[in-house]
Amino acid sequence: MPTHRSVPDSVSDESEREPREECGVFGVWAPGEDVAKLTYYGLYALQHRGQEAAGISVADGKQIVVFKDLGLVSQVFDEQILSSLHGYVAVGHCRYSTTGSTTWENAQPVFRTTATGSGMSLGHNGNLVNTAELLARAKDLGVDMRGGATTDSDLMSGLLAATAADKGLEQAAMELLPTLRGAFCLVWSDENTLYAARDPQGVRPLVLGRLERGWVVASETAALDIVGASFVREVEPGELLAIDADGLRSARFATPEPKGCIFEYVYLARPDTTISGRSVHATRVDIGRRLAAEHPVEADLVIPVPESGTPAAIGYAQASGIPYGSGLVKNAYVGRTFIQPSQTIRQLGIRLKLNPLRDVIRGKRLVVVDDSIVRGNTQRALVRMLREAGAIEVHIRIASPPVRWPCFYGIDFASRAELIANGLDSEGIRRSVGADSLGYVSLEALVAASEQPKTRLCSACFDGDYPIPLPEETMIGKHLLEGIEEKAVSGSAAPVLANGYGAEDALRRP
Repeated sequence: MPTHRSVPDSVSDESEREPREECGVFGVWAPGEDVAKLTYYGLYALQHRGQEAAGISVADGKQIVVFKDLGLVSQVFDEQILSSLHGYVAVGHCRYSTTGSTTWENAQPVFRTTATGSGMSLGHNGNLVNTAELLARAKDLGVDMRGGATTDSDLMSGLLAATAADKGLEQAAMELLPTLRGAFCLVWSDENTLYAARDPQGVRPLVLGRLERGWVVASETAALDIVGASFVREVEPGELLAIDADGLRSARFATPEPKGCIFEYVYLARPDTTISGRSVHATRVDIGRRLAAEHPVEADLVIPVPESGTPAAIGYAQASGIPYGSGLVKNAYVGRTFIQPSQTIRQLGIRLKLNPLRDVIRGKRLVVVDDSIVRGNTQRALVRMLREAGAIEVHIRIASPPVRWPCFYGIDFASRAELIANGLDSEGIRRSVGADSLGYVSLEALVAASEQPKTRLCSACFDGDYPIPLPEETMIGKHLLEGIEEKAVSGSAAPVLANGYGAEDALRRP
């Protein structure tokens, strides 16, 4: 296991405050159902996990059709597109990039054709740490990155397609999956079968659900709820599932070594999701209670930074006896946008997303509960905004420990140099953001709130203890594959129509 000093920086250049998850995945095998619409609504429930691109593939036993584009799920798909996607096997994906830039070529699902002429479509949530090693193996096998793609997902799909040439996808997966290092939840299909796999550490969540006439796999249980599927169980770490007309098959490709991401409980997962039998909402409320016990303060009102700070703020108010209130209004329609703000709008900063309720906070001593501090820019602007609105004291309480280390398993944090807690202690951070006091929940309290043993959790972003060994700094990073000369693909543009015999035509959205 590497020491703290060996950890390279993340390569994110994002300016937003939020840590970003890479992706959400969804798969369904259900003859007689409208699998395209089921997948659309499943992705809608997973939109928080990735907002850069979205895609759906549908297979009908003879061919695979893939439609993907940049944007939110609701921007990429409409009724006409969904009604043109016919079949009984579907794979869905919503993306935020941790490997490869935000381009159409990097949107998923990824389509590949095997040497036998069969097609396959793959979606991936996570991030590999042995990408350079896999790239060298792909070159030895004559596997090219596809049409300008620069992701570990495309690399995996190429290796899987190449390995499947003479042994089929299922056996190929059993050979390839043990060689992957890092976090990966994979959902893929050929023309007839839906597959799903989860890395041996189970860093990212993946669950199995049952429909009346089929099966669903998804990143979170909330996506099962929205399509009317009943929760069956989690896909186990190191497990491969295959679902077809013969039923559901399970195989182990690696020994489970559970290290679920603790930040899923803090921020990444929806509050109405359940992870390892524990409600995320209940966990966050409990974190707030523990935060109040560890960092009490005399104040008049507890307010959350919506929406991710809301459950912890409720717990803090319950445990402290300080009234809970809504002091900030969030614009529900502000998500990721590809429109660059003007300088005037940029200077307004946080007000694009949050605005104070002056009548509520004027003259009050406030406890402001947020999920995390990454760079500190948002909290600094927030404290200033609340004081301008009339707050007489602003006490910041954070429902996670200080983030001191970047994540290489599927969260796009800032680089280590940009993480405010890497260079300052709590008192230094308090002065930097301008708060009257600052308190972080302890890692011990956070683990206790999750009701999971610490040995089954990854908390590397807080303590630098990376459970999956990392390569040298030059062998890891978001843009590792960016400089590769790509093999040109005719008509590289927007949605792809692909049949099961390897022919592929690119169609540009009007």
